[in-house]
Amino acid sequence: MNTITLLVPDFLLILVGYVLIRITDWGQSFWTGLEKLVYFVLFPALLFVSTSRTTLDFQATGQLLQLALIVVVSGILFGWLAKLLFRPGPMIFESGVQTAFRFNSYIGLAIAYRLGSEAGTSLMALIIGFAVPVANMAAVHALAHGNKGSLLTEMAKNPLLLATASGILFNLLGGVLPEVVASMLSRMGSASIALGLLMVGAGLKLEGLYEARGISAYFTAIKLLVLPALALVLTTYFVLPPLQKQIAIMFASLPTASSAYVLATRMGGNGPLVAFLITTSTLLSIVTLPLWLLLGG
Repeated sequence: MNTITLLVPDFLLILVGYVLIRITDWGQSFWTGLEKLVYFVLFPALLFVSTSRTTLDFQATGQLLQLALIVVVSGILFGWLAKLLFRPGPMIFESGVQTAFRFNSYIGLAIAYRLGSEAGTSLMALIIGFAVPVANMAAVHALAHGNKGSLLTEMAKNPLLLATASGILFNLLGGVLPEVVASMLSRMGSASIALGLLMVGAGLKLEGLYEARGISAYFTAIKLLVLPALALVLTTYFVLPPLQKQIAIMFASLPTASSAYVLATRMGGNGPLVAFLITTSTLLSIVTLPLWLLLGG
């Protein structure tokens, strides 16, 4: 199966979500409730079961995790350069910079499963466990204006971080899930991938770019062009098995996180701008993500 065919079902699910929210009258409360179910229950179940059951060989995955963290930190540094290169209005930089380095975990896990089944999911779950804290701290820091209390609170409440950390700890302590519990969590995780992709589509918005076109293009280029190119170069330096190389390039090529909009609005940022950046990043990734995977071989 070629790379484009591999990704078509996941992008079609995003399209289905985009259409559903526009042709149904289920109301915003339905979609809000569904998003909470995925984010707080189903998705954490997937992360916990993946990290708790995988073989944690950090010697084997150490280079992959290093590469992923280099990509995220580079995105943060390139993103902050925008403050020097542009003269953004109030809450433009603070809201938008997160879209240069945060990544869509729903799309990442869906593609990771297609690339390597459970092994691919486990690798992506490990990356999420290490990369999410770094990306979230940088995003919250930009919006919190030095409010350390807000930063620590956001991190302590993050269900993705808590689920991954719990799964890794459970694994390291030698815990074994009863088969019936593991099966239940696996089914919840499978549901989270499909529903998460639907939610990505439902959240797409093409309004909101009334200003800051230059800085918006800059953030999008960092996420979809610069970071994947960096990952591609790094894979020639790090000696990675074929699946890990694919996962690394895919991770760097992911569009920005759909939850960036929630964070921006909750912390008084420019929500419409972030919504537009998320939509642009997601739509453009339909073209760029398969191309980067093809280039990565």
